[in-house]
Amino acid sequence: MSETLAWAALPAAIAVSFLWRAIGVAVSGRIDPEGDVFLWVRCVAYAMLAGLVSRMVFMPVGSLAESESWIRFAAVGIGLAIFFALKRNLLIGILAGIAAFLALQYIWETG
Repeated sequence: MSETLAWAALPAAIAVSFLWRAIGVAVSGRIDPEGDVFLWVRCVAYAMLAGLVSRMVFMPVGSLAESESWIRFAAVGIGLAIFFALKRNLLIGILAGIAAFLALQYIWETG
């Protein structure tokens, strides 16, 4: 019975998803990319990312908790340095931090 209910709910979930996408497309043409709304969204996105990174560095769970804290701090430092060195490119900063963490963890475990 629950499988039938899941299949019945699927079209409703798809419709709701497309409804929000359509609203986003309709509204996006009217929003100024340099306006206050986009500035607010950008600030909220940065705050959420900072909170997530802080949580992973200071209170890790799972296999991340098994890594040394200095490795996590060093990876964040390297990621931030790359972020600021490359004109605040968020994607490159995040990828650099991840790569630094993986490299340091590998070196620490094999050394």
